[in-house]
Amino acid sequence: MSKVVVFTTSSCPWCQRAKRYLRERRVPFKEVNVERDPEAARDLVRKTGSTGVPVIKIGNKWIVGFDRPRIDQELARRAS
Repeated sequence: MSKVVVFTTSSCPWCQRAKRYLRERRVPFKEVNVERDPEAARDLVRKTGSTGVPVIKIGNKWIVGFDRPRIDQELARRAS
């Protein structure tokens, strides 16, 4: 399984949903809170062009927002 990273903020309800969704599927992930890590926030904008969260990185694929179909697609692709 590829590494999964979830970029979040403390007050983001969609971030909470994304993390809950991954936990329910028993997908291990690392959380990076961009409020607490300004360098990660700058990197995120540089790599995705987005200032919003959640952003989920699965392997080398970036998913902006809580997009279940894309998350499932990337997880399935990485598991095989």
